[in-house]
Amino acid sequence: MSEKRFLGIDIGTTSLKAAVFDESGARLALKSVDYTLSTDGATGAIEFDAETYFTMCRDVIDALLSECGKIDGISVDTQGETLILADKEGAPLAPAVVWLDNRATAEAEEIRAAFGNKAVYDVTGQPEIVAGWPAAKLLWFRRHRPDLFERAERIFLLEDWILYRLTGNFVTEPTIQSSTLYFDIRNLCWWREMLDFLGVPEEKLPKIIPSSTKVGTYRGIPVVSGMLDQIAGTLGAGATGKDVISEMTGTIMAICAMTDEIPPFSPESIVPCHVHAVKGKYCRIIASSTAGMALKWFRNQLAENFSFKELDTLAAAVPAGCEGLTFLPHFCGSFVPRYNPDAHAVIAGLTLTHTRGHIARAIMEAIAFNLKQILDLLPDKVREIRITGGGAASPLWAGIKADVTGRVLKTLCESETACLGAALSAAVGVGAFPDLVTAADTVVKTDRSFAPTDADYREAFERYCALDARMN
Repeated sequence: MSEKRFLGIDIGTTSLKAAVFDESGARLALKSVDYTLSTDGATGAIEFDAETYFTMCRDVIDALLSECGKIDGISVDTQGETLILADKEGAPLAPAVVWLDNRATAEAEEIRAAFGNKAVYDVTGQPEIVAGWPAAKLLWFRRHRPDLFERAERIFLLEDWILYRLTGNFVTEPTIQSSTLYFDIRNLCWWREMLDFLGVPEEKLPKIIPSSTKVGTYRGIPVVSGMLDQIAGTLGAGATGKDVISEMTGTIMAICAMTDEIPPFSPESIVPCHVHAVKGKYCRIIASSTAGMALKWFRNQLAENFSFKELDTLAAAVPAGCEGLTFLPHFCGSFVPRYNPDAHAVIAGLTLTHTRGHIARAIMEAIAFNLKQILDLLPDKVREIRITGGGAASPLWAGIKADVTGRVLKTLCESETACLGAALSAAVGVGAFPDLVTAADTVVKTDRSFAPTDADYREAFERYCALDARMN
């Protein structure tokens, strides 16, 4: 009997990726499509044509069917908070309002004034009330486009929209709804009090089903509910327990950590808590405002004739602690552990003896120090970190993170972890695996391992924290 094949689609902010995997996790094919958002700096609006999202999905599915010949299940993960208003027949009434859209600032303040951060967190797991959340966007439409607001009979998030267009069924799942501000993550139902405040009847929202549930079919292929892209990525990295987390160092650094409970509200914390795709679990998603972006800035502005690999070589020749050089990576403000959108990047302790290699290594160490600060906030003991993103390509950086945090870091054999996570959801939905944990534990394979050495970063970390406290 032939081995089953599963298609995972990952829809990010400016690109769509789709990959087919077999039951062992081997990738058989990959397609990628880049696209450009429509932005309006004057209003803060950031939009994309809703129909094009589906057209791209349809085209990559058809292309992969032609290439692979057989697919036994499809699932999709998407960015959160992207909102689509449609009429009763499901026709979009306006472009999709992308998660980055910032026009609803006043409406976010109105929600905060009415409910307060603690009440919102206790129900939704979201410690901040910002313009990007769908609740604020819906209130904006009610205030500024009442015609569209009244005509809207179906309110989609992006994953819901793709499932609807593929199958005709109006459904959603909890991970993607966790950051709407109108979903109760404790009881897995709509938050009626918030919906009443927004003026949104429940019947305009999709039916709630679990992740990894068969929704319908597309061209005879079972279509299965997926999950938020960050959670798909952490499953595709094999982080299936409280003691193993995923860490992605790309432009920013993003960490996903499974937990059994919603941590109590803290006024000082901006760490959100989402429903996890694994039944009965939650996921803390922590982002740092800058990671690979800082190293890219250094290369582009001060070391433009060097490749990242060459910068690694220069940095590797510098001792741990960079001989007194300290870098704060707050190019876009500071998020965690101290929220300050007005914070700036800093290079401190610079002398005539310092070189390009010192600065490159100081940037790497700064991101590692921030990672340690984040780990210190987590309630559960972390023994292993699965790393992805461009930063995972640097053995030096991985080793620095292992030494600074005192944890084992592992890279993955599969780089498209979000696509793999979505494919695993499809596999569970059609019965190839009993659950997501079994699927990930069976399929995900690690590549290189980086264990802590005897390198001593204690003084450098204290210096970093002291500078951060003084400047931030």
